[in-house]
Amino acid sequence: MNDIWAGLQAAFWLVVSFDADLVDITLRSLQVSLSALIIACVIAFPFGTWLAIRRFRFRRATIATLNALMGLPPVVVGLIVYLLLSRSGPFGVLGLLFTPTAMIIAQVIIITPLIASLMHQAMRELWAEYHDLLISLNTSKRQRIATLLWDGRRALLTGALAGFGRAIGEVGAIMIVGGNIDQATRVLTTAIALETGKGDFALALGLGFVLIALALLVNFAIHALSRTESEGRW
Repeated sequence: MNDIWAGLQAAFWLVVSFDADLVDITLRSLQVSLSALIIACVIAFPFGTWLAIRRFRFRRATIATLNALMGLPPVVVGLIVYLLLSRSGPFGVLGLLFTPTAMIIAQVIIITPLIASLMHQAMRELWAEYHDLLISLNTSKRQRIATLLWDGRRALLTGALAGFGRAIGEVGAIMIVGGNIDQATRVLTTAIALETGKGDFALALGLGFVLIALALLVNFAIHALSRTESEGRW
């Protein structure tokens, strides 16, 4: 128990003193996760909205596949990205393996289905409300998508926050494609795993505090947005 208490005290000091390693790892985590989030949102927002308003032959199968991809094991994503970016892979010539770019690619694959599925659910409700009006105005598909995206901007932010929460806590895929290289590809989750294995519980706990704080901020933001949206409807 004394060792745990000593570790907590040391971890707290590392956080309040802005330890250089902790700050470096935290900033890299934010860089990777935010970059992946932006790319995923650019893909998922219009696709989820398009899926809500568009009727085509394999629409149900597409939605089912999208929902299934939400549970795609991250280690499998990491393995596939690793094989694609390895020297013997089709994109090995780019030299992206064990770089932050490879980590971003893996996170984009992981969080895009989640954000797109959330967007589809939210935009489907909006489309039910706006359907008759937008059809009567003879709007194009692009105009319909733009209108739904604008009026559903709170849902967009909620989906983005959910994607960020998933990305910042990911460890399996980015460990495989990033390699957990010090001052290059080491992020919060991989550093916690490494420092725990080394027995440096102070730094591991300090990193854990930062990760928990980020997760709490994201969840509080989602809760506040959901509550505001519910009150706005009434």
